[in-house]
Amino acid sequence: MPIKIPDLLPALSILGEENIFVMSERRAASQEIRPMKVAILNLMPNKIETEVQILRVLSNTPLQINVDFVRIHANESKHTPKEHLDNFYRLFDDIKNTQYDGLIITGAPLALMEYEKVTFWDKICEIFDWAEENVTSTMFSCWAAHAALYHHYGLRRHLRKEKLSGVFQHSPVDQKEQLTRGFEEFFNVPHSRFGYIDKSDYLSIPELKIIAESPQAGVYVVASKNKQQVYLTGHPEYDSTTLDEEFQRDLKADVNAVMPNNYYINDDITKVPHSSWRSHASLLFTNWLNYYVYQITPYKLDATNIKAIHPDAEI
Repeated sequence: MPIKIPDLLPALSILGEENIFVMSERRAASQEIRPMKVAILNLMPNKIETEVQILRVLSNTPLQINVDFVRIHANESKHTPKEHLDNFYRLFDDIKNTQYDGLIITGAPLALMEYEKVTFWDKICEIFDWAEENVTSTMFSCWAAHAALYHHYGLRRHLRKEKLSGVFQHSPVDQKEQLTRGFEEFFNVPHSRFGYIDKSDYLSIPELKIIAESPQAGVYVVASKNKQQVYLTGHPEYDSTTLDEEFQRDLKADVNAVMPNNYYINDDITKVPHSSWRSHASLLFTNWLNYYVYQITPYKLDATNIKAIHPDAEI
């Protein structure tokens, strides 16, 4: 089954050309099923690129998914046309009385800034708390993962002197874990970040479990034991060229920019890099939608039902 997205969203034609099954709003209106409702809070500056990446990894599932793109405020963006935001995004304040099966909160280019100094910190904390009452399961990516772990559990990130950038090998911690069901013993994931949280800090929180990790990149996937929160420190949604684009951007700003590890063929930055993580990225999101959302969400979704799913959530 497809993802239902707005008729004129640029991702519709891009994914269609890739032979990915997406459905326009017009066609979806004739479907007599209860589709999954997923909100995507997109904090990245270049929203169109991120939309395509996330929709691509959500697409390989038998479930029909209705997607709402959400933004925190109505401020103008330097990287995304106002018309695009007005046409395809809803403000959080306009959807906060709605319940969702799933929520994805992307990363943001705020790696070196203290959380409390982020201009929208109070608002995103409100969203973190809202999700506990109104969303069956939330997936936090990169900066959002560290920010939410700090907000919910008081876990403090540390900053590396050099950016962790590249493609690193990971392993599932428990082969029986549903979120990594079907994963190989070793799998690759791109990372691009300064921040990290010590493994011992994760282990100090009884409500959390480590699901996948890497000797080089550290803990990658963490989830709350009630399945309501999933934290990703890497970027499984990245395109094959995303790390290269980030590196070229960093080079323009700093001649000492760190070249991504295990990424370029023979470390030759003139060669087009290849991806080695897409199958596991797709499987991760499919498993999340199936086991952490669809299998436990009620047909009629409201705040009372979400409380029943997660009785230990602070609502």
